[in-house]
Amino acid sequence: MSVLVEDHPRVLTRITSLFARRGFNIESLAVGKTHLPGLSRISIVVLGDDRTIEQVEKQLNKLVEVIKVTDHTEPHVEREMALVKVRTEGVEERLQIKEIVEAFRARPVDVGRSSSIYEVTGDPGKIEGFIAGLEPYGVLEVMRTGAIAMSRGEAILKPRLKKEAV
Repeated sequence: MSVLVEDHPRVLTRITSLFARRGFNIESLAVGKTHLPGLSRISIVVLGDDRTIEQVEKQLNKLVEVIKVTDHTEPHVEREMALVKVRTEGVEERLQIKEIVEAFRARPVDVGRSSSIYEVTGDPGKIEGFIAGLEPYGVLEVMRTGAIAMSRGEAILKPRLKKEAV
């Protein structure tokens, strides 16, 4: 889900505390400024049935700093980025890793004598596939950004007008 919030201190703490108090586990969390001054967008991945997701949405909408919540069960685009450090010892290994990197449209961001770091962007399945493809060579570290999402088509996450606020 995406949450449009006022951009000021403690908003993220209030939101994550809400999840913790209710026993919801956050699978992924990404936060960033929007094109609208004073507003940030939070992408949260939480697993649950329809009832759980509806409950999370209702609880989020009760927070004063929350402008709008969108549940991305409708058609949407979802992406995340990962940095993957892999052992790269030997010419043959490097060539095999290069084939995997090219197949996943990843790119090298640091190349060393015994290890290299690759950046890959895509849906979570692509990220998982990339990491799995590199496992035989020795994945040393992985850092994932967390999923971000946006509704397809004309649907946008925009603030309500003042007169619509309740």
